[in-house]
Amino acid sequence: MYKSYEKLLAGNTVLVVYFCWNCCNRTVCLRHIEINEKKPQGLDVYYMMSDDSKNIISAIPMPLVLIEAQGRIRFANKSAGEVFGLNLEGKHFTNVMRQPDLLGAIETAIQSGKSCKSRYQNAIGDSSTLYEVTCSPVPDQENSPAILVSFEDVSPLLEADQMRSDFVANVSHELRSPLTALLGFIETLQGPAKDDAQANTRFLELMQRETKRMTRLVGDLLSLSKVETEERVRPNEIIDVISVIDISIQVLKSVAKDGNVTLYFHKPEDRVTMVKGDADQLQQVFTNLIENAIKYGGSNGEVHIDVVNHDHEPSLRGPAVYISISDKGDGISQLHIPRLTERFYRIDNHRSREMGGTGLGLAIVKHIVNRHRGRLKISSVKGQGSRFTVILPAA
Repeated sequence: MYKSYEKLLAGNTVLVVYFCWNCCNRTVCLRHIEINEKKPQGLDVYYMMSDDSKNIISAIPMPLVLIEAQGRIRFANKSAGEVFGLNLEGKHFTNVMRQPDLLGAIETAIQSGKSCKSRYQNAIGDSSTLYEVTCSPVPDQENSPAILVSFEDVSPLLEADQMRSDFVANVSHELRSPLTALLGFIETLQGPAKDDAQANTRFLELMQRETKRMTRLVGDLLSLSKVETEERVRPNEIIDVISVIDISIQVLKSVAKDGNVTLYFHKPEDRVTMVKGDADQLQQVFTNLIENAIKYGGSNGEVHIDVVNHDHEPSLRGPAVYISISDKGDGISQLHIPRLTERFYRIDNHRSREMGGTGLGLAIVKHIVNRHRGRLKISSVKGQGSRFTVILPAA
């Protein structure tokens, strides 16, 4: 889409600057300059950068730097100042942009008068931003063209690509282990243990366990995919949180009994706990969190489920229902807490797999809570236990 900006100059001469804004890749360039009727002597980039033009370019939400043919910076917008610092005008670009690839691209664009591309890595502390840089010549009247250098942040795209690669690698690894075990069991049953009834029974049990593990993994992958697809669609059904939690507790009673864990459900007696939600997905959330508390809270332990109403939750800007699931287990190191909701992230890989975990449970919980416009808070003290709190907007 093209937008034009007209500036009336002396002698009824109109300078028309066309800006091209591409919403797909967030790039901008000065496409064409046309002088009608009279052409003042020495008209160049100085005329282009009127106050109004500067204001327009300053409002563009990506770093832009205009460099004269002599290498001096004529103008830099606010976003560029955030990357390279303030008061850039008048400085030589080699004193500001010190990465060789970018400097080479700008030099080539100045000398050839053709667009060039490069990349620029901007590191601030532990974080790093990667920019795709376009050096576009801006037509001048008599001198060599000025160069408009635009910086497009491509870090989110690279992060998404990395996440996809990691996801494929993790899924492959998770499936390869049980498949390798199954292949080994089958070869053993076909060979040395072919006529050993006791070995057959033992290996078949192991094969069943590995098959169930793969089934859980595939089920969680499908569930995660569905939740991510629906994440932007907020559910409208009015449900009672208490009844949903009651169902989860009933489902997990046998698991708690096997682990000698006692479940305590503390619910408000005087107030209704209604929220807008998807009953099946919220049951999945509470079942997952309560089951984790049972498994990792320690044998002969206690799991407390607390439901509390709050008249005002600042993060939700309104009334909310707090559902907290806490245990008295070993606790979680603060180092691990920020990454607990990542796909396939496990604190103890061996222990998690032994207990049937896929590493996707908390990722599913996070996406479901997000879909309900809620919050998930995790707190833990080593040696004292952990608390997972789901905060949902009250209906």
